[in-house]
Amino acid sequence: MKIAAHTLGCKLNYAETSHLLRQLAESGHTIVDFHSEADLYIINTCTVTAIAERKCRNAIRQAVRQNPQAQVAVIGCFAQNEHDKVASIPGVTIVLGNDQKHQLERYINDNELLRLRRAKNKLVCSSEPKQNDSRREANLNLNGRWDFAGAWSSAGRTRAFVKIQDGCDYFCSYCAIPIARGRSRSATTEEVVKMVNECARSGAKEVVLTGVNTGTFGLHTGERFIDLLKRLDDIEPIARYRISSIEPNLITDEIIDFTASSRAFLPHFHIPLQAGSDNVLKLMRRHYDTALYREKTEYIKSVMPDACIAADIIAGCNGESDEDFEATKEFVESLPISYLHVFTYSERPHTAALKIEPHTDMHLRRLRSQELHAISERKLAAFNESQMGKARPVLWESDDHDGMMHGLTDNYIRLERPFDPTYTNSITTETITAENIVRNVMSDD
Repeated sequence: MKIAAHTLGCKLNYAETSHLLRQLAESGHTIVDFHSEADLYIINTCTVTAIAERKCRNAIRQAVRQNPQAQVAVIGCFAQNEHDKVASIPGVTIVLGNDQKHQLERYINDNELLRLRRAKNKLVCSSEPKQNDSRREANLNLNGRWDFAGAWSSAGRTRAFVKIQDGCDYFCSYCAIPIARGRSRSATTEEVVKMVNECARSGAKEVVLTGVNTGTFGLHTGERFIDLLKRLDDIEPIARYRISSIEPNLITDEIIDFTASSRAFLPHFHIPLQAGSDNVLKLMRRHYDTALYREKTEYIKSVMPDACIAADIIAGCNGESDEDFEATKEFVESLPISYLHVFTYSERPHTAALKIEPHTDMHLRRLRSQELHAISERKLAAFNESQMGKARPVLWESDDHDGMMHGLTDNYIRLERPFDPTYTNSITTETITAENIVRNVMSDD
């Protein structure tokens, strides 16, 4: 079969799609571009926002236009939480939630697709969320956690994203991901080491450790996240490591100190904030307050003055008053962070935030989002300016951007130079200047 895939959402999804496509290719199938005609289209979905779900529908329509006779498999978080809704979309033939998506190859090898094509039927495999559970735990397989399925993806053989953890036990009031991905679980240290070594053999020089709640790695296996980092630091074919995201209550001083002194872990941190008001953090059921967040970011800067710190933040969550939002703006302005990932609050089915009053008007959410984006742009400009004239190691990528090639410094500043394929996947030391910096570009983690 000719198989094409499209991925929405986080780099965890990208790692899982890449892993699935490698398995299918090894089984003899041909992987083609999503914009070309295929026999099977796979759409790995996100459910963080309503926008992500709209993008899923658009991708399905695109696949059907390219080949109306093709099978369309919708997998992942949206398929898990809203499988009936997904199955009702014209053209969809397979719906596999996160608890089943890794079995797609089995359905193909069992001639399930052929049976479906003949019967003109649909295959829907996903858990059913219980409607009356206030903690939304019915979808989490409490009688035995979902299996952990490791995965890794390579971005042009330069950077690889390695899935070390999945699921979440936090149940933040606004978030549907614990419903979609189940309880927190992780690979073992040995399994991660094996995946990283595979990345090294593929040619990757940088590895990004990714998960839903990455800092809970080892929580249920008796292993420690810091010990995993130390073990990975010894794998010398990998020159650089990043931690994709880690909660402020889980980034210990030991982890920060290790990063500052390690061989390969980089001075770049992604630490979700979500709100700069303690009142809103409580409504969100977050596991920290603003004092802890400030303590962690300021400590990072004290031991790594040039570190880049990114923060997720949500604009217009239910219950956020004008005073709360002003507190958030003042808090963010005062922090030593480099930029924000701003998300406009989006109601998610089965989440506790739906019951929080007052509900924030959509127009007001968008206005607050714009204000936070403006703060982020100022923060990023100031961070870039602070790095002017400094020499930093850059890992160059393979893409040709109108005759230029891009690369990331260790502290996540995107630079450019005239395209030269001999530089691809090489690390050089470059002085940051107004001429070589790609301004106001915030790459996704």
